Amino acid sequence: MLGNLLIILAICTDSHLCTPMYFFLSNLSFSDICFSTSTVPRLLMNIQRHSKVISYAGCLTQVCFVLVFAGVENSLLAAMAYDRYVAICHPLRYSVIMNPRLCVLLIVLSLTISVVYGLLHSLMVLRLSFCTNLEIPHFFCELDQVIKLACSDTLINNILFYLVSGILGGVPLLGIIYSYIKIASSILKMSSAGGKHKAFSTCGSHLSVVSLFYGMGFGVYISSVVTDSFTNTAAASVMYTVVPPMLNPFIYSLRNRDMKEALRKLIIKPPFC
Repeated sequence: MLGNLLIILAICTDSHLCTPMYFFLSNLSFSDICFSTSTVPRLLMNIQRHSKVISYAGCLTQVCFVLVFAGVENSLLAAMAYDRYVAICHPLRYSVIMNPRLCVLLIVLSLTISVVYGLLHSLMVLRLSFCTNLEIPHFFCELDQVIKLACSDTLINNILFYLVSGILGGVPLLGIIYSYIKIASSILKMSSAGGKHKAFSTCGSHLSVVSLFYGMGFGVYISSVVTDSFTNTAAASVMYTVVPPMLNPFIYSLRNRDMKEALRKLIIKPPFC
């Protein structure tokens, strides 16, 4: 949380960072904070109280928030990939294409789609019947695990879950892959070695975050498929919900000279002093 808050504060207080790339980065940091706080505080409270009880309404609320902020992060990574594609492949038209109106529209669109996605699955869970004293073999209310505990027919829920998740997860991923194919093609056509290095360096941080986010996501999925151990699956999910939001600030601050300078100014001379 501290790392992501520093990123947001540095971007908001440094006029040199008023660009689409850093606008998306500040929103990604905010999404990381929300994504982590939808699960981790409850986990820490359970450890401190030695109690793992959660209400039905609380469980559904957690399901909804996890889906919403995971969807927002997924969409933001695609928007950031498009921003890098325009910056490298169409540099002369960058300010025209990536105008403030489009940037805000992409944020609103990603948030709207993610909220609809989260509410859709949460409301679909309401139609299911559950027995009493249920135990979820996880450290938070994950949609897949909640559906498995239902006593009623879950066919529609499962079809909807895999279909919608496949579309909302696959389309942004395909957009990222397409953007980087075009970026790589444009960079390879550059004659200057310095230009190639500069172009690659602008994409390095984003590519690292994308690899971390999707790598962890696929790791959780593969872990749930190849093993029957709930402990291993839960451990993989902890890594997915905690590690990417924790490492993202380090990746962007250590690999980005402008961000390091903004953070240095923020620490030496805070805006409220």
